[in-house]
Amino acid sequence: MATHRDRPLPPPRAEAGALSEAAPAKLNLFLHVTGRRDDGYHLLDSLAVFAGLTDTLSATLADTLSLSVTGPFADAAGGGDDNLVLRAARALAPGHGAALTLDKRIPVAAGLGGGSADAAAALRLLSRLWATPIACDPLRLGADVPVCLASAPASMRGIGEVLGAAPALPPGLGLVIANPRLPLATPAVFAARGGAFGAPAAMPDRFADAATLAAWLGTTTNGLEAAATALCPPVAVVRAACASLPGALLARMSGSGPTCFALFATVAEAEAGAARLAQAEPAWFAWGGGLYRNGSVSL
Repeated sequence: MATHRDRPLPPPRAEAGALSEAAPAKLNLFLHVTGRRDDGYHLLDSLAVFAGLTDTLSATLADTLSLSVTGPFADAAGGGDDNLVLRAARALAPGHGAALTLDKRIPVAAGLGGGSADAAAALRLLSRLWATPIACDPLRLGADVPVCLASAPASMRGIGEVLGAAPALPPGLGLVIANPRLPLATPAVFAARGGAFGAPAAMPDRFADAATLAAWLGTTTNGLEAAATALCPPVAVVRAACASLPGALLARMSGSGPTCFALFATVAEAEAGAARLAQAEPAWFAWGGGLYRNGSVSL
């Protein structure tokens, strides 16, 4: 268990009680790098969705601000002063206290927006606990925090701050998420990216079924996949394994990697695919399930 404790802080303005908040993993179904700003930040075009794979953040009122991290990825996440949960807490309401516990089940440095999801969950959770509106700029905590704040399918542009409505997605969509348990730093992947910039994708209003979604995604790419694979060759192995699963409609790397995913027409097929991967590659992380929508997992 990783822990961190701040110096004593004044008591918060809220009633005692314990609350919890899910922090779902973010998947980039496609990701085009469309340009680069003068300050070095890259411009993106992406369709983001959220999986039923979640971290869980819980909090009770306290006189100090503290964080304990549990779960299978606790050591990788750490509970130090730079943890995004603590940074989000201080950005929301400096001087308030809470005892926070993060159950870390999303792989770290995996292209799943786990740290950003945790920061967004902290903003939502502590806003309720402290009866404080979210008035801080989530983008200051990370480019993925704005989309993670809503944890709903969205079009992402700019450096992540320009959010729009996503096409209507088919019900019952299944996902397999696989990771070789190797971290991959996002700045290194962007630095290694070469070639021309991509164009924004023209998204339809809706996808009638999973096959239609997969066919349309086949016309898009992840513009960071080549760079990530060069830095971490197992990405290609994981993607190929996902693509070979029975019923897989499309396989791709998510975000800056090294996590890959596969789309399925049903959650049951995805769960069976994840079980198959876990048996074939026990050293990998493998998860199968549905989308996270409206605060719950879609079946």
